[in-house]
Amino acid sequence: MDADLKSIAAARRCAEQAFEAYKQFLGTDPAHVDAIVQAMADAIEPECARLGRMAVEETGYGNAEHKRIKDLMNARGAADWLRDITTLGCLWRDDATKIAAFGEPMGVVAALIPVTNPSSTIIFKVLSAVKAGNAIVCAPHPRGVKIGNEVVRIMSRVADQMGAPKGLIQCLDAVTIQGTAELMKHRRTSVVMATGGPAMVKAAYSSGKPTLAVGAGNVPCYVHKSMAGELDEVAEMVIASKSFDYGTACVSEQAVIADPEIARDMRQALKMAGAYFCTPAEADRLAKVIFTGRQAMNPERVGQAPEVLAELAGFSIPPRTKVLVSEESEIGWHRPLTAEKLNPVLCFMEARDSDHGIDLAHSIARFEGWGHSSVVHSNDPEVVAKFASAPTGRVLVNVPAIHGGAGYATDLEPSFMLGTGTWSGSITSDNVTALHLINIKRVAYANRPWRDIYEEYG
Repeated sequence: MDADLKSIAAARRCAEQAFEAYKQFLGTDPAHVDAIVQAMADAIEPECARLGRMAVEETGYGNAEHKRIKDLMNARGAADWLRDITTLGCLWRDDATKIAAFGEPMGVVAALIPVTNPSSTIIFKVLSAVKAGNAIVCAPHPRGVKIGNEVVRIMSRVADQMGAPKGLIQCLDAVTIQGTAELMKHRRTSVVMATGGPAMVKAAYSSGKPTLAVGAGNVPCYVHKSMAGELDEVAEMVIASKSFDYGTACVSEQAVIADPEIARDMRQALKMAGAYFCTPAEADRLAKVIFTGRQAMNPERVGQAPEVLAELAGFSIPPRTKVLVSEESEIGWHRPLTAEKLNPVLCFMEARDSDHGIDLAHSIARFEGWGHSSVVHSNDPEVVAKFASAPTGRVLVNVPAIHGGAGYATDLEPSFMLGTGTWSGSITSDNVTALHLINIKRVAYANRPWRDIYEEYG
């Protein structure tokens, strides 16, 4: 059978089966729903190391050990957070206003899964969708079909054993662009959760269905002079975040901007933490390795180790290098390393003064990163307040970007789907959770005489 026809048929079959399972699941006691969610999380936890290796083997992207940690962040962290929230039944009531709110499932969730995070994203979306009482069909990237189906196999088997309707959790085993499009626009699909590249996000919003989608992240990291005594810690945070899973997380830092008073020491601290500063010629060759042209990342270079990228660019780096750095003075596609890079590559900029540093950081965010995240390292509350006008949905203070943005080192909601707001065409700037996958019904009693309207507005 033609690949597109096979994928379209799979999408239709899964959507119909998911809808039937959703109808059977509707009205399930929230305590039983919670038990199913916890059982799925418990089943995934001991599999995370194997799934991390499998993800790297199939996709060719990232670091297996770091993918294990990403999977655990959801199997433990996200699951722990979900346990403490209410999604179904009475959410709250206000006796004074005589209004109560009730959570109800949306229906069938079509979940688009990125090749950069093929297992952790499925774990997160399945736990969230089921917690909200929904059925879910995952559409992995064609390069991540095996790992996607393996994660869903583990979770759906446990859900079935816990009494969930068969077909509540599914994954397409034949994937093409046309098949994924069919899943999104299918009459049984209620909402789309899209994580991926710009083309995928655009297709999701064009599906005609309510859509939660996220955009690109070009995360600036501004280091203020007030951090002069803490630059080693700042550098360790930046390198740990940017090197994590070889830079496949869109929430990791993309540019470090330092005040002139500390720029020299910041460079040295980054080097001591594992950064290699490229020469201008090396940086130009590196840009040609990472990008195939204007606004086009080379997909074969995503999530690759720094030594692999350096070898492809024709230069050598010291052992144990974690991140490659290019010094830049201008922002734009004429200097492509100032754009988002889904690999362990940073740009470094020295500001003229603090105001210029904040301006540079904001400019980085506006260039290919509207709405996502930004980071400031400062001990001056006034500087933080000024920096917080950045056009990003998250402003992270004195934390590594990936650890803070995903809700580990901050009290943001644990999430592997970070909304980018209307800055980049997204419906939300929140950390997306199960609470975004329910309809909220208000039950409102009369609390004033209805006939008074004629006297008050007559």
